[in-house]
Amino acid sequence: MLWTRWLVLLLCWGATSGEQQADDRDGSPAVSRADSRRQRSPPPVEPLDFGFVPAAVYDTHAYYEPGAIGILFHMVHAFLYVVQPNPFPKDLIVKVIQQNMGGIKIEEWRKPENVVLLLQGIYYEAGFLICGTIGIVFVVLTPIIGMCFCVCRCCENCGGEMHQRQRKNADCQRGFYTASLVATSIFIILGVLIAYAANHNVTAQIKNTRRFINTNMRDLRTFANNTPAQIEYLTAQYTTAKNKVLSDLDNIGPLLGGRIHSQLEKEVVPSLDTALRMAGAMRETKEALENVSSSLEVLQEGTGKLQASLSGERASLSNTLSDPACTNGAVSPTCNTIRSTLTKLGISADFSRLPDVSHALANVNTVLKTDLSNIVQKGYSSFNDTPKLVKEQTKNIVSALPRVKGMLDKIGIEINSFSKMFPVEASLSNFTIFLNQGQKNIESYYPQVDQMDFYRWIGCVAVLCMVVLVLAFNILGLLCGTCGYDKQATPTTRGCLSNTGGNLLVAGVGFSFIFAWVLMAIVSTLFVVGGNVEKMLCEPLANRQIFKIIDTPYLVHPAKKNFLPGMLFMNPDIDLTLGSMYRDCYENNGLYHSLQLETMFNINSFLNRTVYNKDLAKVFESVQVDLQDITLLEQAGRDNLINFANSGVGQVDYEAYLTEVHKGVTLVDLLSFSTDLEASADQLPRGALENALKGHASSIRQIHREHVVPMEQAMSTLSQSIRQLQRMSTDLPVKVTNILSAIDAAEYLITHNASHVVKQETRGYTESLVGYFKQYTEWVKNSLTAEVAQCKPISNIVDSMEIVGCSFIIDSVNTFWFGLGGCCILLIPSMIFSIKLAKYYRRMDTEDVFEDLGKTGNHGEKVCDIHGDLAVVSSSPYSDTLTRFPRASAPPCYSD
Repeated sequence: MLWTRWLVLLLCWGATSGEQQADDRDGSPAVSRADSRRQRSPPPVEPLDFGFVPAAVYDTHAYYEPGAIGILFHMVHAFLYVVQPNPFPKDLIVKVIQQNMGGIKIEEWRKPENVVLLLQGIYYEAGFLICGTIGIVFVVLTPIIGMCFCVCRCCENCGGEMHQRQRKNADCQRGFYTASLVATSIFIILGVLIAYAANHNVTAQIKNTRRFINTNMRDLRTFANNTPAQIEYLTAQYTTAKNKVLSDLDNIGPLLGGRIHSQLEKEVVPSLDTALRMAGAMRETKEALENVSSSLEVLQEGTGKLQASLSGERASLSNTLSDPACTNGAVSPTCNTIRSTLTKLGISADFSRLPDVSHALANVNTVLKTDLSNIVQKGYSSFNDTPKLVKEQTKNIVSALPRVKGMLDKIGIEINSFSKMFPVEASLSNFTIFLNQGQKNIESYYPQVDQMDFYRWIGCVAVLCMVVLVLAFNILGLLCGTCGYDKQATPTTRGCLSNTGGNLLVAGVGFSFIFAWVLMAIVSTLFVVGGNVEKMLCEPLANRQIFKIIDTPYLVHPAKKNFLPGMLFMNPDIDLTLGSMYRDCYENNGLYHSLQLETMFNINSFLNRTVYNKDLAKVFESVQVDLQDITLLEQAGRDNLINFANSGVGQVDYEAYLTEVHKGVTLVDLLSFSTDLEASADQLPRGALENALKGHASSIRQIHREHVVPMEQAMSTLSQSIRQLQRMSTDLPVKVTNILSAIDAAEYLITHNASHVVKQETRGYTESLVGYFKQYTEWVKNSLTAEVAQCKPISNIVDSMEIVGCSFIIDSVNTFWFGLGGCCILLIPSMIFSIKLAKYYRRMDTEDVFEDLGKTGNHGEKVCDIHGDLAVVSSSPYSDTLTRFPRASAPPCYSD
């Protein structure tokens, strides 16, 4: 129809195959592009946020859970599998369709290949044919057997004789027949209930069928109403890409300059960082030299004072030890021990011979008069002004911005015009009207459907009532016969209730013969039709095998490969099948992808003509950026570095300093010496000598506190500064040379290779702008594939038809004949047991009586009729006569 064509065409505009721009449109040879890609990979493009396409929410849930009756459905499916276990004959059906495409002709079936197909079909249908044949035989023979049975009984044969022979196991037989008939009746009742449940299930599912119709129609309307809004959203999102391009063009300085800056900073920034670190090293060197100078001055001055104090204390302690008290025999060893340690009271390190660093400090101070950090910061600033420099030199691009904006607006107009070439809203509006009218037409048939379903329900109930009538006779016969049965009564004297039960059972047999063949005819018809529909249509539809038949190439016409694209697009060569379309729609993909519209409507060429045009590229070809004005390090900074390398910091004898520092201030630890001196004094007798020695110990502690402690602090500072200077001055000229070489290399890169970097980054900048449009087109393609015009309603319609046709109707019909067929089969044993059991309940005309006829040893059998007349049949081998006794003279009849 026309609306379907427009619906297909409206979706084609946003497709893009994702191919690269055509070579004749990019203005550069393919070889140069390949070389460029080898030199540098494309720069990453900032991802754009196009939001979410308005999604359609569909109400149909094409799923059916039958509930408890599902057990019956599974039983029927298992029975059908036993009848027909062969797989679905896809190849056979395809061959039959292809060979009879021009119509079925009788003479064609005489060909060998057609005979083979016929035999294959018979083999596939063997189960149904056998069961159908059995049903036909049953239908034909049942009335014939019934008529013969009736005639036979009328002739007092086939159990029609109203005479019952007495047997010893009569009660056992009666019990067996009763139990068998009861069991058979119970199974027949189950069959009736199964058939009734299936019959009622069809009526109950009519409402669900209406629900499926309503939700599917509502989903189709949702599909029709949302598609224009989704397409409009796709076209509107072109503005996102356009605004991003215009924003990047307006900020070409920060963006393009930032690209150039990022490309060059890999070489420039590290070189400036090393120069800046060297400026910090200069200041640290000055501080270290100042610390060395001040510490050395403190140590030299403190050494003289400490030397004088230790000399005086040593002389005083020696005089104390010269006291006559030390000559005492007990004290003399202690005094001698103290006297032997007096030589340790001396200075260890001699700082007076260390070289002076004042010359190196003066040179460093001269170097620091030039602020190298400020010079390096100027280099940073000059390099960081690259975006500003690019902006100043690309004013022509900014001035061309209105023209570029006009190009982009024109592209947007062309896209909107292309999307409005097709009357989308009008077509979908007509489609909505068509759906509404179609739903009204369907709803107008609801009363007729309800009426037909009512008649169907009545018909099925009437059929079941035939079985129920037989069951009623059986049950009533069993009740009356069982309740009225009297063991003391003879067959000719049975009560009225028992006789009525037997008559009811015989009546049930008669009705069984009347109805059984009709019921079997209904069962056989429904079995053949419903079973084949289940095996040939429902099962292949459930496992999607039927699509393989429909999608068989050249099935419909020898010259048409695929019928679906041939019907929709008049192009049967498109690789589009009904199965693939169903799978895509089942996964809720877009109709564009499901119908493979890209094979007919490739929008990539349209986008190449519009978005990827040469006019936009020409705007950027005129970009010229000159970075010659960038200076990383002024000459003063270079001279400053060279002067620092020649300042003499590296010529200082740091090892001499470290050697003296490691010696320590004194030869012995004065605190330990004073402690030992007090310990020795405690060993002496109390008196003046002891007190004098303790006074000397106190004086030594005071010398340590006043002179040694400050000198140790100065030595620690001196040691740290010397080590720092030694570390920084190692290979100082080499370090400075490396810094200058790195800066020279960076400046050479800026001076000589800037043009290449500028061209490279300009190309990358242009590619990023084009990348925004590629993102848009790729987003459009992905949206058309998965989000626009999602065709889930189409697969829902197929699934709903399967549920309604197979789960609601066919499964119920098959379950109906399954239950009814079981009843028909069970009517056969029911008739047999009823006939047998009726003999024990009905009142007989004659009965058997046995008595002794004399001393001859012969016995006689008395047959007593219902009127009490007695006939004796001799059991002698020489007598075969029957003698009737008159009623008055006959002996009474009795039964053993």
